Amino acid sequence: MPALIELPRPPLPGLGFAVSHQRVQLDIDLAGRSLEGKAEMTVVPDTADLKSIRLNCRQCEIKSVAVNGKSVSSSSWAYTDPYERMKLPWKASVHQYHMLQERIKDPLKATPEQELVIPLPRNIKIEEVDPFSAEAQNITLARPDILKKEASDPTAMDLDQNLKTAIEPVVRFTPITVSMVFRIYEIRDGMHFVGWEDGDLRYPHAYTQNSSLNTASCLFPCLDTTESRSTWEVSIKCARTLKDAFQSNLLKPSLLQNGAHDHETGDQTKRGLGDFSEEDLALDLVVTCSGEMTDEIVDNKDPTKKTTSFICTTAVAPQHIGFAIGPFEYIDLAEFREADEDEKLGQNAVPIHACCLPGRVTEVKNTCLPMAKAIDFFSLTYGSFPFSNYKLCFVDDLAQDCTDTASLSICSNRMLFPEEILDLVDQVTRQLVHALACQWLGVYIIPKEPADTWVVVGIAYFITDIFLKKISGNNDYRFRQKRASDRLCEVDVGRPSLHDTGALTHLDPSEMEFLALKSPLVLFILDRRLAKMSGSSGISRIISRVFLNAKVGELTNGAVSTAYFSKTCERLGHAKLDVFFNQWVFGAGCPRFRVTQRFNKKKLVVEMLIQQAQSDMPLERDLEKSTFMRDVREDSASVYAGAIQPVFIGPMTIRIHEADGTPYEHIVEIKDSTTKFEIPYNTKYKRLKRTRKQKERNAVGNTTDYAAEGQDEVLLYCFGDVLQSEEEIREWRLSEWSKEDDDKMSQESYEWIRMDADFEWICKMTINMPGYMYLSQLQQDRDVVAQLESIQYMAAQREHPLVATILVRTLMDRRYFYGIRTAAAATLSRHAKDEIGWLGLFLLEKAFQELYCFSDSRMTKPNDFSNRASYAIQNAIPRAVAKIRDNTGKTPFRVRHFLYEKLRYNDNSSNDYSDCYYVATLMDSLSEAMATKPSQPSEDMDVDEEDGDDAAFHEACLEEIDRKRRIDQWIPSYHNILSITALECNTRLTKMGVIPQNAADFLHYTRDGYYDDLRIAAFSDLVELGLVKVESILNWFLFVMSTDPSPHVRDHLFRLFGTTLGSIAIGEDASRVEPPATQTNGLIIEQEASTEERKTDIARKQTVAGALAALKAELSYNQNLKTNLWKAVESPALSLVEIGQLLEICSLLYTPETSIMVALKFPKYVRLEVEKTTKRYDTKKSKEVPSRLAHFIQTPKPRTKLLNKWIPKKQRQAPTIPSQPHSQSHSPSLKRRDSSSSFTSYTSTAGPTSLSQPALPTPTRTLLKPPKKPSTSGPSGASGSQSMGSGIGGGGGVGGTGKMKPPPMPMEDVQPTVKPRLTLKLKLPKLGGQQIAPK
Repeated sequence: MPALIELPRPPLPGLGFAVSHQRVQLDIDLAGRSLEGKAEMTVVPDTADLKSIRLNCRQCEIKSVAVNGKSVSSSSWAYTDPYERMKLPWKASVHQYHMLQERIKDPLKATPEQELVIPLPRNIKIEEVDPFSAEAQNITLARPDILKKEASDPTAMDLDQNLKTAIEPVVRFTPITVSMVFRIYEIRDGMHFVGWEDGDLRYPHAYTQNSSLNTASCLFPCLDTTESRSTWEVSIKCARTLKDAFQSNLLKPSLLQNGAHDHETGDQTKRGLGDFSEEDLALDLVVTCSGEMTDEIVDNKDPTKKTTSFICTTAVAPQHIGFAIGPFEYIDLAEFREADEDEKLGQNAVPIHACCLPGRVTEVKNTCLPMAKAIDFFSLTYGSFPFSNYKLCFVDDLAQDCTDTASLSICSNRMLFPEEILDLVDQVTRQLVHALACQWLGVYIIPKEPADTWVVVGIAYFITDIFLKKISGNNDYRFRQKRASDRLCEVDVGRPSLHDTGALTHLDPSEMEFLALKSPLVLFILDRRLAKMSGSSGISRIISRVFLNAKVGELTNGAVSTAYFSKTCERLGHAKLDVFFNQWVFGAGCPRFRVTQRFNKKKLVVEMLIQQAQSDMPLERDLEKSTFMRDVREDSASVYAGAIQPVFIGPMTIRIHEADGTPYEHIVEIKDSTTKFEIPYNTKYKRLKRTRKQKERNAVGNTTDYAAEGQDEVLLYCFGDVLQSEEEIREWRLSEWSKEDDDKMSQESYEWIRMDADFEWICKMTINMPGYMYLSQLQQDRDVVAQLESIQYMAAQREHPLVATILVRTLMDRRYFYGIRTAAAATLSRHAKDEIGWLGLFLLEKAFQELYCFSDSRMTKPNDFSNRASYAIQNAIPRAVAKIRDNTGKTPFRVRHFLYEKLRYNDNSSNDYSDCYYVATLMDSLSEAMATKPSQPSEDMDVDEEDGDDAAFHEACLEEIDRKRRIDQWIPSYHNILSITALECNTRLTKMGVIPQNAADFLHYTRDGYYDDLRIAAFSDLVELGLVKVESILNWFLFVMSTDPSPHVRDHLFRLFGTTLGSIAIGEDASRVEPPATQTNGLIIEQEASTEERKTDIARKQTVAGALAALKAELSYNQNLKTNLWKAVESPALSLVEIGQLLEICSLLYTPETSIMVALKFPKYVRLEVEKTTKRYDTKKSKEVPSRLAHFIQTPKPRTKLLNKWIPKKQRQAPTIPSQPHSQSHSPSLKRRDSSSSFTSYTSTAGPTSLSQPALPTPTRTLLKPPKKPSTSGPSGASGSQSMGSGIGGGGGVGGTGKMKPPPMPMEDVQPTVKPRLTLKLKLPKLGGQQIAPK
């Protein structure tokens, strides 16, 4: 099936060569943020006519270039640094965003043009070599990208035959060695430095930023594409200790590339040696890098420096070469291997280490505990590790949680957690294991095209989940898959297909999140279908074969495609999968089934009807502020939603549990939108009655052999059979089935029907089964997916005592998976209504008291989190209680009092684990319960307040939340989770009007020095409350967003700014002004909004064009936003990608203006100053006369009026002033008489400008006129007026060609009447339909 959208990746130009090996030598000055280096690469030509080598190179100054050891003249090679074009060379405004956008658009492409072009010298000859010679074989081995060509038939899997025909007689040419010496004076992109600035008290370290494409070329010249893969040798020279790093920077002056000082580039003051203790200064700097370390040598000439060398024998792309430098401590994670696994692997065990900053060793060991087991599992199950070792390095300020490089994963310190933290175990473990899986899929094996990204992402997450299944169990695995499936059915509406989304990952981070959600689920259901077929072991064998083929060279350049993967699945799965891939990979959306069933007693069959209802879903959806920027970018890139598939076809397993309890499976083929079929019935027994089952349970409790009485029925033992005694039923206020329901159940011929029993579909399923059948499925089906479906059915029902009884029995039965119990607790809150006597609330309180309180008391026991399932229930019950509301939408006092007691009297004194997340849950639940608008009773109604529900209790709740926040200031919780939760509570209460709005409560935490996530949370709360629209807060927000040194903070603030724009665009916070009502003869007529207003309101909420029009109308005239947004664009702390994002925002808000603001200085007055007086002999007078030595001095006083030409005293009676009103020559009355000015007139007809701004490629300019001299009668006045309005020109000035003589001394003192700066606005013309922007 073809793709629904066509966004192909731009093909690489015909370079005519490939890089087989690269050697990089870097000498890094850590404190100075600079480096010097040498890059040497082995280039293998593909043609004898190769004339030049084109490479990517950014922010570098190339010192020298050599080809095969022969120097290349600097005048012959061409280099264009895009970072020199990141700022307009004139004073611009936000309306000139398009001019800057045009300058940097090429570096922001997914595959930009190469910046460095090196012509091959004429004496370099490319000679053809014998393809079967030893030299040619070495070239072949050095080029894994041409070791094998992908067979025309990807189904050919015979490795022996492929190995025989792998090396084809291809013409080879002699390789060329290209070497470059370069220097980077100020590293802006590609590498991040932490702790080197004054005020930053963290341990200094640095690391590469490999989060996006084209970052490797910011550190060294290379062919920065994923297709260019080669082997590597990396040598890094740096200071030996922290003390040496700071001393080496203090001894040499700071020389920047443009000769500017640190304050001009936005750098902060460097830290000094006094900020460290002697122990810290003596810490050795450790270098960890991609590949295997070969040696570490102290420099003979400078003992304060050392060189660490690494080699990577596996071919990888430049973007997968990363390193980190800092006072790291090494931890050998292999010590966590079990003895039997160590013996099984033997010498094949992969060395695995972790690096962390001082003081984090214990946390690293706890966090990385399963990593050794994971790498052994992957190696044994799917294939050997592609590198010689594996390392994890934990650093600060990392924008993402993990970045993947060859044999090295650079991870954020945010992921580390101590043993006493339980809540992050599953989340962090999955992230780290996925980072390990990316070494196979993502680094070693790459997508052939961007559209094939789903294969790499899907397999990486699939094998991650398989490992988590091994350590967490099958219930946890299937429960998470079911949750993910339900989530996908919600978000996969109006989205492109899985195949097309791969080409959109550069648009927005949410595109990759969608891939990470859907692609492993598609592989999961593919594995379920393949596993049911004869002779197939599922998808694990296919993944192993893909790894093997990549290792032996079956995959060209290690790139996997969708076609190759599908053919491999068909070959090894022994099935045709075209339909599957067309639906789930090339198609969009998920099916929605409506199932009806009926038992036909005459035929003894179950008649079933399955209808697909995905076509009935609405095509339009309302815009959301969280996804607004993604929608805008997709609309700009002409990305449209995939067509809704009216029919999904494939097999579905239906399992009918008949009356005797035996499950019978039937596989039906779904082939049409409506499918009818009949399923035969096998059992003659009637369904067991509930009364019989009750006797069986009592018999189990009384140890009575009920079956020995000769009855025909079979004993059934099921879940949820707790709280069955009469005393417990009375104490818990439980209900049982009525006689009518019992009679209906006795007449049923089967217990329940399970649709898609083997989880082969990602779908929404609705079946018209009675509630008691869902109860049987909940209690008797051991599959957690079936149990969760039953809970979801009960969540959609109205409140009923019997449903509440079923849910509380599920909650109290410890045999259920804890996820089912938490889901039952959440559903139980829906049955807390006044109509049934608040039964749901009573049962939740009773369950919490039974599990976590002292006997016959409401006092909570001391916390004990040793049982993780019990801990999950203890968190789930308060969350469920907080959602209870009465019929007016108000939270009952019992709910608030219950939550307040649990928070106030929480005791963690004897617990081995931290309760910070549990306390945060209680705080969040209490604020959610308080954040309800109380009903406003009328004045004539008497309101009975519940006992204790007064203002004092309200203040006590607020005080308790604030007390936890204050405690967190003195005794910080893990990641300041209590402060973050307190801010979220205040945000919720402020939005509901419970507490007054106070921006200072949030602004306090946005300052530098607080934990990054706490600062981000404070900014997020300001955005949620709409306070960012306040001018001063907006200025602060933009300032932090553009200058904060942490990429993690900047990344989140960019997203929050997009959310703010989305909120304004869709009118989320807009207060709608209703037309005033009119009164006519006592009749009040309420006027409604006009049709046009309603259309505009609908358009801004549902269409991108309407939202953008509303956004521009509200913000385009905000001068404060214009000024500060452009300041952010010009910030030197932002990366190239971040500047591109800001320019994109400018394009949404403002109309471009192709103009330049030129500032010309007014001339200054000069005065004659007598330096000294001497005597000289006058021959005419024959005597000595006084002589004065004088000179002209320029004053700071600007001259803003035109002055008459100075005339000697003897000629003043007969002045000569030419009158040429229509002449283009210079008027003497307009001449400038100041040496500081280089022009003589405002009129010119030829010649370029001589200002510092670049010359404009147009002879016509529209200019602002300079201030006129007061008009006087006579032809001279007219001449001056007309000459001034004719344009800019004159001698050597703006457009002038002649020289101006030194101006004569002014005759009078003229006071300025305007500001001492003249601003001219130059508009560029349009030529050939295109605007010409200055270079």
